[in-house]
Amino acid sequence: MSSIAFTNIETLVTNDSHIGDGVLGVLHGATLVVEDGVIAQIAQQIPSGVDSEIDCSGKTLLPGFVDSHSHLIFAGDRAHEFSARSQGEKYSAGGITSTVAATRAASDAALSQNAQRLLDEALASGTTTIEIKSGYGLTERDELRSIEIAKRFTDETTLLAAHVIPLEFKDDPDAYVALIIDSIIPASSAKWIDVFCDQGAFSPEQSEAILRAGIAHGMLPRIHANQLSAGKGVELAVALGASSADHLSKSTHSDIELLASSNTVATLLPGAEFSTHLESNLGRKFLDAGARVAIASDCNPGSSYTTSIPFCIASAVSLLGFTVEEAVLAATLGGAQALRREDIGQLTIGKRADLVLLDAPSYIHLAYRPGVNLIHSTYKSGRAVTSWQK
Repeated sequence: MSSIAFTNIETLVTNDSHIGDGVLGVLHGATLVVEDGVIAQIAQQIPSGVDSEIDCSGKTLLPGFVDSHSHLIFAGDRAHEFSARSQGEKYSAGGITSTVAATRAASDAALSQNAQRLLDEALASGTTTIEIKSGYGLTERDELRSIEIAKRFTDETTLLAAHVIPLEFKDDPDAYVALIIDSIIPASSAKWIDVFCDQGAFSPEQSEAILRAGIAHGMLPRIHANQLSAGKGVELAVALGASSADHLSKSTHSDIELLASSNTVATLLPGAEFSTHLESNLGRKFLDAGARVAIASDCNPGSSYTTSIPFCIASAVSLLGFTVEEAVLAATLGGAQALRREDIGQLTIGKRADLVLLDAPSYIHLAYRPGVNLIHSTYKSGRAVTSWQK
């Protein structure tokens, strides 16, 4: 049995209000002991008999960030599209088609290398668990290979063949829905099934058929809803017991109340709001209603090309109406809840020792010092890591 003690922690964020102060369960001057990759003890004194110690004087230790929404299997970029939005053009779902063409043309090796690059960025900024979607292939071959590539990096893989209708099916979208249901879903080994239920993407009826087919195949449902316009996506998510409804920029009051009364997590994507300027103060509406909330990167080449959860925390505070405490909780425990994971998102006894050590005296600095790399080191199962591994 190997053990390591993180000692003299200036600020320890446990995310358990029964252990420490406030919603983040904060302790000061504590020691956290890890044994064989699992949190074994939290104490005010340094225990004897540990194999090694890390002095955390002046530093903050918090749970590793849980990114529950990303699109990392793609090729190319859409910088020109971002530039066009800066000149006043509106965001729409149509730009995805350029990424689809580049992704289809890319080799497995190129897609894997790009994903590895982005995952290493995420790790360097404190992300220890990530969900990865397909959705830029939109053929049976390309969707299935996207999932297989994603599985090299994470167990949290999501089939998003229902991202948009590909150009070759624009005159017969129901035929593409049939392809997803009859061919792609049965051949996929993804954990999750997702659909973009929104204007310019899939109708509520198409979305329900796809999600139900995924559920019948043993997948767990989640949904892109209300990003571009209000619709029935939230209602569908709650009815099907989806783990999360994501984006939610154009949600109605009734949508928010429905989520607050359900077990479906409202996953907000500050990077997308920052990039597309769709909605401000969005988070406050869900938080005040009592909904369970996560924030995630939505890393993708079109609307949120960032892997940095600290950036998303700062954006959630400055743009979406979160307090710093709410944003940190949403980026850790909220993300774990969106993935229905109970082994991560908190620093309590028995949880996996996925940790982020900040070179700052408080978690507040994540929003107080936006754009500054405060990550001292990232730990997965108690081991310092510098390159992403499953």
